[in-house]
Amino acid sequence: MTEPHAPALDLTSDVALLTARLIDLESVSGNERALADGVEAALRALDHLEVVRDGDSVMARTTLGRDERVILAGHLDTVPLPSAPGARGTVPASWDGGVLYGRGATDMKGGVAVQLALAAALTDPARDITFIFYDHEEVEASLSGLGRLADAYPSWLDADFAVLLEPTDGTVEGGCNGTARFAVTTTGRAAHSARAWMGENAIHAAAEVLVRLRDHSPATVTVDGLDYRESLNAVKIVGGTAGNVIPDATVVEVNYRFAPDKTPDQAEQYVRELLVGFDVERTDAAAGARPGLQHPAAADFVAAVGAEPKPKYGWTDVARFSALGVPAVNFGPGDALLAHTDDEHVHAEAIRECLRALRTWLSP
Repeated sequence: MTEPHAPALDLTSDVALLTARLIDLESVSGNERALADGVEAALRALDHLEVVRDGDSVMARTTLGRDERVILAGHLDTVPLPSAPGARGTVPASWDGGVLYGRGATDMKGGVAVQLALAAALTDPARDITFIFYDHEEVEASLSGLGRLADAYPSWLDADFAVLLEPTDGTVEGGCNGTARFAVTTTGRAAHSARAWMGENAIHAAAEVLVRLRDHSPATVTVDGLDYRESLNAVKIVGGTAGNVIPDATVVEVNYRFAPDKTPDQAEQYVRELLVGFDVERTDAAAGARPGLQHPAAADFVAAVGAEPKPKYGWTDVARFSALGVPAVNFGPGDALLAHTDDEHVHAEAIRECLRALRTWLSP
């Protein structure tokens, strides 16, 4: 339940000002409680919504018996505050004309403000709506509030279509690439570097791994009409024990961003075929999500936004909805390239335009 003195949120105020208020409530992952309290209190004051709280996640929904149900989802947490002196992407929020600066301005308190504004304004929407505000998105997947909600409240995540209000610069980004990481190990034989011929250099053996990755041409795969560009790269290399020892082991960490036409197992097989002859271990993987733009609700949404949809190259929680059988897209205010930066910011008009597009789509 809500804390006795939950922060006050005015859901009827200008959505850009509401975003600034949300930024002022610092919510670095693990510290979402105050913001969750404020969200819960504001939603429980709305008689047309059913509300449930789980940890620092809050859900609310209409129950009007409409033919379709859509989910609007967003995470409450942010990455840590910047440490650089004078950084503007911090807390509290600040304004420079019509530009709002602060941690979470793009990722993703602008989107959360839009959710809250819609929750208050749409008392009689054309589609039933479930609003999901969840914790722990910016940390390891095992802590995800959305994953926890899917396990504990499966009926609440049953819908025809979902919109994740991650920043997309106001463009619909369908689905997302999957991601997988691999440890590629080369072995040798340790020896004193003054007698290098007595050993086998595992770092030198890793050169062939790097050459194959360097020469690899990433594919562009068309899935449901969107072109997903893949990437396969070495992202870390570890080897050696001392300045006078020939190394006997080296590990190259490889990250593969694969199109949503592949499963994680198929992605692993692709990497193994490229790096045949080497010891390859998959250490982490998350499936991508097909865009699902053929669904009538998705087609109506794209028409309401009025811009050509694009693929999402990075992984987002639309993949969790896809795994539940719910087609999902990313759509939110702000430039994703500004997320997590020291000068994170969003234009006030971008937040208002996002609200207008969603309200048009959801209104009778």
